[in-house]
Amino acid sequence: MTLEVSYKAELVGVFGHPVAENPTIVMQEAAFLELGLPWRYLTIEVLPADLGTAMAGLRAFNMRGINLTIPHKVAVLQYLDDVAPDAQLMGAVNTVRLEGGRLIGENTDGKGFLRSLIEDGKCDPAGKRVMLLGAGGAARAITVELALAGVTDLLVTNRSAERGQILVDLLNNKTPVKATFHHWQGPFAVPEGIDILVNATSIGLYPEVNARPDLDYDSISAGMIVCDVIPNPPQTPFLREAAGRGATVLDGLGMLVYQGAIGIKMWTGQDAPVEVMHQALAQAFNL
Repeated sequence: MTLEVSYKAELVGVFGHPVAENPTIVMQEAAFLELGLPWRYLTIEVLPADLGTAMAGLRAFNMRGINLTIPHKVAVLQYLDDVAPDAQLMGAVNTVRLEGGRLIGENTDGKGFLRSLIEDGKCDPAGKRVMLLGAGGAARAITVELALAGVTDLLVTNRSAERGQILVDLLNNKTPVKATFHHWQGPFAVPEGIDILVNATSIGLYPEVNARPDLDYDSISAGMIVCDVIPNPPQTPFLREAAGRGATVLDGLGMLVYQGAIGIKMWTGQDAPVEVMHQALAQAFNL
């Protein structure tokens, strides 16, 4: 009788640049271990000019899927065979699955943010007014999900006026929210009446741990929920400034866990152990 043993691991991972600071591997490999799956999560540096080659490599390696982070969430669209309707609307993909030889793009960022806002932040976004910093891939996903969740007003601010206006036009034309654009050219005050303030930029991401968005922080009020999508470091200068003014703050780890859990379900068909994933990140960051 021959004992059948396989030494092959199923491969997934993340393409990004920079990517060394991305802690997704910590929670995903903890989840695979908990589920008893012989899967590995690879953190792979991919320069923008090499994204097409990297996607071809994904096929050649027969990887089960990949995550996309800065700066690939929009550029990856041209290399996919199909894109889920909500990701098409957002114009950004952060999760790809290989199914029947076809690369299918999904977006779990906004759903992960929304779950973190509701479950961890104890905030129902319906009827709220939101200000969001940034207009990139994460901003697209988050604003679309917030709009569909019932946010009434959404103010987008971005340094590139063209990019910011494109996002606002998308929101006004494709969702029920009332969206407006503010050109970010220097320090500005958060308008009165804003309930939720979100940093969806990379400002404060490791190694730029002392960087913070250019705001009048005294305009942040105690009644606001202030969120940062950056997972490393979890407590950014942006969040510390907001907490110091009495706001409720929500770091990027919850969003990271919940969007990653959706990815695990897409790739493996199994429900992700979100508590194990939370614990793994908390241990990694000494929280």
